[in-house]
Amino acid sequence: MTNADDGEAFLASLETMSLASLRDEWRRRWGPPPDMRSKRLIQHIIAWRIQAVRHGDLTADDRRRLKSTATPTLQPLQPGSRVAREYRGVVHEVIAEGRGFRYRGRDYRSLSAIAREITGVRWNGPRFFGLRPGARHGP
Repeated sequence: MTNADDGEAFLASLETMSLASLRDEWRRRWGPPPDMRSKRLIQHIIAWRIQAVRHGDLTADDRRRLKSTATPTLQPLQPGSRVAREYRGVVHEVIAEGRGFRYRGRDYRSLSAIAREITGVRWNGPRFFGLRPGARHGP
């Protein structure tokens, strides 16, 4: 049996390991494990890191290219477009204008300023109003 065979067998064994065993394996190889609770995600990261060492990691150029294709671009809202968000039982509606937004009769330069007005804390406005991935996972 070759080292490659051993490596493939180990990668296959990740599927049957418990979360505690996966964390022990991580600790043995790289130090303290990440504080994540997803067994599946830890399995995938361990497998990826082992394969990256064995076969080579992505180049900086490849990483940049992947990041640019994976990051969606936010299309500007056309004047007159409306976005709404329910927050604490109240629906908040915003209207896009030529150089900003109108909310409750006042002009704002950004959706983030409106999100802060609504919540009292700093927020990424497009995310708060559901225009970006990961949206609405906050207050």
